[in-house]
Parts: sequence; structure tokens; C-alpha cells
Amino acid sequence: MVAERQFFSCSANMVTQTVDLRSDTVTKPTETMRAAMAAAEVDDDVLGYDPTAFRLETEMAKIMGKEAAVFVPSGTMGNLISVLVHCDIRGSEVILGHNSHIHIYENGGISTIGGVHPRTVKNNNDGTMDLDLIEATIRDPRGELVFPTTRLICLENSHANCGGRCLTVEYTDRVGEIAKKHGLKLHIDGAPHFQCICCAWCSS
Repeated sequence: MVAERQFFSCSANMVTQTVDLRSDTVTKPTETMRAAMAAAEVDDDVLGYDPTAFRLETEMAKIMGKEAAVFVPSGTMGNLISVLVHCDIRGSEVILGHNSHIHIYENGGISTIGGVHPRTVKNNNDGTMDLDLIEATIRDPRGELVFPTTRLICLENSHANCGGRCLTVEYTDRVGEIAKKHGLKLHIDGAPHFQCICCAWCSS
């Protein structure tokens, strides 16, 4: 399924355009963006710090309301780091959509590298998972002698395999409430997250 969504402008003077939300690498940089890359101030991020990466991380932390941010070269790496941070004990379990990018396309990295067990819940056509099914899938901690321990719930926004659909803030909050109720963490695989923000803003 080709995941294209109409991005309707909020002004009659702007041109309506199509945004492809299948992947953060489907889109191509403009000439202005390429020029900015070529002229960017760079340095070694291990021996000291890269000033451009540092500015990006600082700005992203500010935008997202977080203490800090870290730049990684791929969404797969970002997801792997996030899952391993939240599931720092081998044998942990993560609840995620059966059609999610982490589960289908990322080489089983959470299992092979982190020893994290994926437990899937069916994705609906809009990328959501039924809230009751999510909660029912959480392991009873009293069974940890024989079962993995649920520590994380993962969402994907926008959802590539579900037509690039954007999850609503309301739905995300409700999943977050379930996570808090059971002492779990919530990770959002949000490679094209800002496209979703733009779509939501222009639909309001």
C-alpha cells in the first residue's frame, strides 16, 4: 500500500501538496537543504563535540520538552537504543504492533542484541492497537518465574505499514495512562513524527 496523505494547507494562498509518510528517507532534500549540509560547521563528536550536532540536539530537546537529546544516524538505531534503555534487564518484554517497523524491519535487533522479547498486538488499519488488548497482553508480575517481564509499550507514529496513518494525541495519552497504571514505559517510534504534527495542525 502506497502511504501517501494529502497535506492540506491552512491558507488558500498556499499550494496543496502530497506528503509521503512511508519513510523518513523517501523524501529528498531541497537544494537549500543540501547547501546547508555542505556549509555546516562540523567536528569530531567523540574527541570533543560537533557544534552542528550539538545545536540540533539542544533544539530537539527544547522542542520535545526533554532534558537532553542525542543524534543517531538512523531510525533503527534510535529505536534499538530506546528499547534497550527501557528494557535494561535481559528477558524483558515489549508490547508492540504486529505490523510495526520495529517488529518487521529492524533485523530482530531488540532480541539479538538486547535479549528483549517482543509480544505483538494486532494493529488496526489506522495504526492503533485496541486499548483493551494492550492491557490484556501485559504480563502478571507474579509469573516472572516462567514468563518474560513486561516493561515497555511501543507505538509507531506515523505508522508506515498502515498507510502512513497518524496516531491522535488522545489515543497516545490513553496508551500512556495504561503504561503508567502498570508501571511501564512508553516509546514512540516517530521517524516522521513532525509530518504528523503538521498534518494535525493543518487539520485543526
